[in-house]
Amino acid sequence: MWIADKWTDYEVLDTSGGEKLERWGEYLLVRPDPQVIWNTEKKNPGWKRHNGHYHRSKAGGGEWEFHKLPQEWQIGYRELKFNLKPFSFKHTGLFPEQAVNWDWCANLIKERVKNAGDRQVKVLNLFAYMGGATLAALSAGAAVTHVDASKGMVGWAKENAVSSGLQDRPVRWLVDDCVKFVEREIRRGNKYDGIIMDPPSYGRGPKGETWKLEENIFPFVELTSKLLSDEPLFFLINSYTTGLQPAVLKYMLGLTVEEKFGGKTEAEEIGLPVTDTGLVLPCGASGRWSAFCGEE
Repeated sequence: MWIADKWTDYEVLDTSGGEKLERWGEYLLVRPDPQVIWNTEKKNPGWKRHNGHYHRSKAGGGEWEFHKLPQEWQIGYRELKFNLKPFSFKHTGLFPEQAVNWDWCANLIKERVKNAGDRQVKVLNLFAYMGGATLAALSAGAAVTHVDASKGMVGWAKENAVSSGLQDRPVRWLVDDCVKFVEREIRRGNKYDGIIMDPPSYGRGPKGETWKLEENIFPFVELTSKLLSDEPLFFLINSYTTGLQPAVLKYMLGLTVEEKFGGKTEAEEIGLPVTDTGLVLPCGASGRWSAFCGEE
């Protein structure tokens, strides 16, 4: 398992009864987590002194309950800054477990930048959400194309870039359907050294197009691999769909990228350490292809 254990502004304090108790900077949140199937004694006082609690509804969805939680606040990871707020469907605008992938991508980019001379290292971030991977790649020295179908999410990612002092780095912020964008980029002949994708389990496009991860992910990876440069650096896929095991991600990247470019493909669960128990909470899976192995 790849574990995001380098945070100082975030931690999972405890887990029990389908929920996790988290510290986001100076604020405590309780949020549901489907992986937490155990009922252990809630000894941490934060369970009773939290600042926000997302209550899941049996009818679907849910709602927040707040106790002295600001509308927005900020936390940092390494040199990056993220603006947070409670969104619907329990989210805050950040997936902390992805920090382990940010570090991996950043280290590969930094190594390539050192040896690239004047040539830009170009990275494409698809389904890019609030831009954690985008900021990590920009900070490492890459030129990034950030694509997400939600105008609001892209705007929030821009704010994170400003907060991180990265607003003047080479980045394109695009509100677009990721599949259609990739098809157009292929026709234009554009290429990228690194590709990151964090596709949803299910979604709808602006014209009612449906996206089902299990049905669409392999042809989309095949399609997107056509955008890799002649000397590609990495390809990263994230998945929060339980049916898409790490071995499946590895198989896909092996067939579409490693078979053509060589290099190495790996896939693992990603997770977050739990402070009170010393255990690790699983948070999805990632598949990574790289031309060479970077240190985390």
